[in-house]
Amino acid sequence: MRRNRKVKILATLGPSSSDHDTVARLHRAGADVFRINMSHTSHDKLRTLVATIRDVEHEVGRPIGILADLQGPKLRVGSFANGPAFLEIGAHFAFHRDKIDGSVDGVTLPHPEILDALEPGHRLLIDDGKLRLRVVSNDHQVAVAVVEVGGKISDRKGVSLPDTILKTGALTDKDRADLQAALDADVDWIALSFVQRPEDLMEVHEVVDGKCGVMSKIEKPQAVERFEEILALSDAIMVARGDLGVEMPLETVPGVQKRIIMATRKAGKPVVVATQMLESMIQSPVPTRAEVSDVATAVFEGADAVMLSAESAAGAYPVEAVSTMNRVAEEVESSDYHKTIIASLRSAPETATAADAISASARQMAETLDLSAIVCFTSSGSTAMRVSRERPSTPILALSPNRSIARRMALVWGIHSVITDDARSLSDLVQRSCRIAAREEFAKPDDRILIIAGVPFGASGTTNLIRIATIGADGTSGL
Repeated sequence: MRRNRKVKILATLGPSSSDHDTVARLHRAGADVFRINMSHTSHDKLRTLVATIRDVEHEVGRPIGILADLQGPKLRVGSFANGPAFLEIGAHFAFHRDKIDGSVDGVTLPHPEILDALEPGHRLLIDDGKLRLRVVSNDHQVAVAVVEVGGKISDRKGVSLPDTILKTGALTDKDRADLQAALDADVDWIALSFVQRPEDLMEVHEVVDGKCGVMSKIEKPQAVERFEEILALSDAIMVARGDLGVEMPLETVPGVQKRIIMATRKAGKPVVVATQMLESMIQSPVPTRAEVSDVATAVFEGADAVMLSAESAAGAYPVEAVSTMNRVAEEVESSDYHKTIIASLRSAPETATAADAISASARQMAETLDLSAIVCFTSSGSTAMRVSRERPSTPILALSPNRSIARRMALVWGIHSVITDDARSLSDLVQRSCRIAAREEFAKPDDRILIIAGVPFGASGTTNLIRIATIGADGTSGL
């Protein structure tokens, strides 16, 4: 199954999309990677979903990526004795370390790490930002705040802290258990929620140890401020605009999205745009015009993937949502504007290497000579990702002996991955490239392809060979 687009589609599984038939229909409609939200998924359900996806993968004969999204810390207020309280603007409201019955005067904040870190001037956003308070004093037992935006507050409402850096890491005990379960289930990507600082990634990398890719979700202002450091320690980035739009002024989010996409592309790492992309399709079979424009913007910006959340997980039209996103992406990429914009956003890598130079040359040669495909032999995925970083108009065919790498590449812009044995010799390299390019319908007899690989074969990070080959008359042999 060859896609007619280069941006990838990431679809979340849930109550509307957990059975084999629906997962298969979602893949046929355009889903390249499936997201499993660990906030709502038990370990037994995780294993069942992974097995279902692998069954579909076996049926279609194409590598399918799986992303396990860790919940991260959920910060919530305590309970109110007599039901919801209404906070007036200008009133003082206290957050207590000790357990109390909540009232209009204050409530328990059952997160000592917050009371240890709050300082005067810091904001607390309650219930997705519907209420806003600002700290005026904190003795680390009781933090007193003034109400700037009032309203109703009730039991267990969420708390966001746009100004506060918590000393605890991004992994909770639940996340640690979920991470191990996801690794045992052999997922391809792990997404880390509520990253604030580069140190948050250290523990995850120690546990993962290269078994899968680590994706940082950028959804806090603190992460935006230290983005370059976080990017350096991440294998991929997700622009999680939901919480980002709560903790930052909404009008700043589009600019942040563009900055993150451009920086991540320059680093040669995958970047996903997520949250509310086709939100209305949770209940409607068609999206709004603004949502279509939002998806199109991410495609024009050169994002590696666009993501559906509740639309495919719990909505009434999960397959239609994926199909709609697929059609929008295909239409955008077929326009002349797309090629022009993608080319204008292309930039040199931050640390140029011989492999980067070969990848850039491969793009230029393939486009100048109108070659049918760029074929990358890759054991670690780095060669294919370098070519993808160049955003060539020529299709990219990534051949890997590593099944997990082929699945991981399902998230990366423009890459059509195929699992195959590693080349044994230069002749085998050419023959295998031509044969697979023809079989996967990237080229036909007399077409030319460009091949890049590393010698010696099987060694990671040694991209040093570039070759042009012609598909033979039988469609299988290179001349």
